[in-house]
Amino acid sequence: MFLIAGPCVIESEGLVLDTFGKLQEIANKLGIEYIAKSSFTKANRSSASAFTGPGIDEGLRILEKAKKQLGVKVLTDVHDTTPLDEVASVVDVLQTPAFLVRQTEFIQRVAALGKPVNIKKGQWMAPQDMMPVVEKCRAVGNNDIWVCDRGTSFGFGALINYMPGLAIMRETGCKVVIDATHSVQMPGTLNGSTGGNRIYVPPIARAAVAVGVDGVFMETHPDPNNALCDGPNMIPLDKMEEMLTVLVEINEAVKGRPYLEDSLS
Repeated sequence: MFLIAGPCVIESEGLVLDTFGKLQEIANKLGIEYIAKSSFTKANRSSASAFTGPGIDEGLRILEKAKKQLGVKVLTDVHDTTPLDEVASVVDVLQTPAFLVRQTEFIQRVAALGKPVNIKKGQWMAPQDMMPVVEKCRAVGNNDIWVCDRGTSFGFGALINYMPGLAIMRETGCKVVIDATHSVQMPGTLNGSTGGNRIYVPPIARAAVAVGVDGVFMETHPDPNNALCDGPNMIPLDKMEEMLTVLVEINEAVKGRPYLEDSLS
């Protein structure tokens, strides 16, 4: 099991280095691979006045410093207007947003860079609909594709996690990732901002690891209540070790033997 984690958006150099460093310590202690995540720009915000990040130049400078100083692998998200070559020259893993999953040209431009790509499933898509997306990436020569579930929307202000869908997405032959923190988002419910409830992140993560996902994506912050982006969804940094310890135990129990479902088909 690997962990993708960090603050939702880069608020400052100090926050990023401190948070990445603490997460790396926890991951090393628990024996799991850690990939540091934070965004230099958040393109999808509910309000025009919401904080969107420091921008690409300052953001990439901070991420590159984190790589050199801490020795971590780094993931960040890209968008249709992002200078992809510039970002790929710094980060180790590229992430595409759920809202752009159906944009063929964009997905293929990202995949063609040859980096691992974490593709978020659209909130409106069935799990099996990720297979054509993966095939688009393979068509441009990239076989290091991860498929990431962040919940499914049915139009009533919350996202639903369909656990069999994770097993269906495994049939793509790609690594499967659960985005446990964005799964608890409640878009537009917090005075024009995206609300959420972090108390449901642990059960979603535990259930997904029990299904057999390859990776867990969780955003975290030393003080989520005062974070500049997605605070209601993020796990407090001082709770991450406790949470990850349980996930590692579940992961070892589940992956220590063949999946029963493979013998039932």
